[in-house]
Amino acid sequence: MEEEGEKQHQKLLQSSSYPYYWGYTPESEYYKQNQIKSTKSTFTTPRNLTLFTRSWLPNPTTPPRALIFMIHGYGNDISWTFQSTPIFLAQMGFACFSLDLQGHGHSQGLKAFVPSVDLVVQDCLSFFNSVKKDSNFVGLPCFLYGESMGGAICLLIHFADPKGFQGAILVAPMCKISDKVRPKWPIPQILTFLAKFFPTLPIVPTPDLLYKSVKVDHKKVIAQMNPLRYRGKPRLGTVVELLRVTDILSRKLCDVELPFIVLHGSADVVTDPEVSRELYEEARSDDKTIKVFDGMMHSLLFGETDENVEIVRNDILQWLNARCK
Repeated sequence: MEEEGEKQHQKLLQSSSYPYYWGYTPESEYYKQNQIKSTKSTFTTPRNLTLFTRSWLPNPTTPPRALIFMIHGYGNDISWTFQSTPIFLAQMGFACFSLDLQGHGHSQGLKAFVPSVDLVVQDCLSFFNSVKKDSNFVGLPCFLYGESMGGAICLLIHFADPKGFQGAILVAPMCKISDKVRPKWPIPQILTFLAKFFPTLPIVPTPDLLYKSVKVDHKKVIAQMNPLRYRGKPRLGTVVELLRVTDILSRKLCDVELPFIVLHGSADVVTDPEVSRELYEEARSDDKTIKVFDGMMHSLLFGETDENVEIVRNDILQWLNARCK
């Protein structure tokens, strides 16, 4: 087993879709090798919540072309597989900033408990606006980037601050809970009732979505190794809140006005590619793009083959390049 594990680690090191592995290449050394700068910090929100933040910046001799504010998905964090995308974008000249959401990663809060997505939206806006005030970044275009639940939060940020961002990159956004994983009646009604009394209870009968998200076997192993990944059952309060928010979002797709590109895998069973098509059809945005990748699953920027990851990355880069001339 140890020999097999070593083979998997070495294979990972050669993978373009994952930057480094603990114990092989230290973070600081990896950033140096790839000529980018990265920082870690904490941010205290107006509601006095301490959130862990990171930045990934282009080579100091290269002024950034734009700011990209990035939001991870449910149960994930910004310190493991998520990093590969901002590292790539920083190499392409974009300054990237992200934070572990409440109850995720290194941030404050009960693990995977999100009692109010509306408050999470305000947390993100407070942090993003604090970055925009930096004299080094004044006047640069600003974009949102969100994966899965993070994609839904991007749209909610747009509704809260319609003029604050020049566009959004939405990767398999959770605009609606897929019927393939959504609890069937009467479970949602029962969960809503129970959540009033036991909101933090982790008992919602949902399978581990990692194996429904990641296609490549050795990448499943790496994703599973993440020490910060939430492995428990979803908490009652979180599930009820996500059902509430996605129900609202699915009715407000026609109110989306900012430029966006939405990217989805046709084989995604975690979030529904048909809802991304609905977003593209219904949004009022004059500038909107959709990419549905045949046979790809939920984890487009990590869980696919390196060749597929490169395809998705290049589509994102082309979209950004066209809007940052």
